[in-house]
Amino acid sequence: MKDRLCYFILIVLTIIVGLLSRHYAAIPLFIGDVLWALMVYFIMRFLFIKAQTNRIVIYSMSFCYAIEFSQLYKAPWIDKLRHTLFGRLVLGDTFLWGDLLSYTVGIAIGVLISLFINKKARLRELKTP
Repeated sequence: MKDRLCYFILIVLTIIVGLLSRHYAAIPLFIGDVLWALMVYFIMRFLFIKAQTNRIVIYSMSFCYAIEFSQLYKAPWIDKLRHTLFGRLVLGDTFLWGDLLSYTVGIAIGVLISLFINKKARLRELKTP
């Protein structure tokens, strides 16, 4: 239960930082993409708390890459959806190869954070009599 709460807090914090990153023009746009993928990783970890890290990486990468490649599909109904706040934040509107790199970096950061969290939890367990 503690792990789920931890990942829920990380999801909320990542969303806040991601929204703030879009608000300030001085922050490069790719930072928002990194944060978006990091949030996706945390959501997958939250949903599949017992899954191995490699599975979470596959789920996260598949989701992020599918969203990016879906931007190649152009139809009036989805373009209209992409022009809403939800559509811009979740679906995006322009396919960019660089976004795939940003997603990979964001997920890698998520893995490192997960390893850190798990290491701290294991150390606590070892210290408990």
